[in-house]
Amino acid sequence: MTSSEQLRDELPLPDYDHLPLGSLTHRIRSLDATGLSQVLDYERAHGDRLPVVQVLQARLQELQSGAEPSAGSPTGLVPEAAGGPSAPRQIDQTTEAPTINPPSHGDPTNPGQPR
Repeated sequence: MTSSEQLRDELPLPDYDHLPLGSLTHRIRSLDATGLSQVLDYERAHGDRLPVVQVLQARLQELQSGAEPSAGSPTGLVPEAAGGPSAPRQIDQTTEAPTINPPSHGDPTNPGQPR
């Protein structure tokens, strides 16, 4: 295991690298300042994505100004990682081609018709 993988596994948010920004914004609300700083340091060292850094910094400032972490768990329900269907769909590969109507001036493949 590389040091990067080890750091990622120690983050307080599981699958942090795969969270969309909207979900990340909600999931970080349950972190305390220490956990949030850990995620922010990881982001700066690896992705350094400006929108993500801005969201993390804003939440850290809120915590430093007296905000409390919200109830809930950063490992709770993850709707963006919902599983697939319980059984694979059965797809019928047999189809009938639609009826082809000949052009109004006749069938071009019929030698008995004028062209």
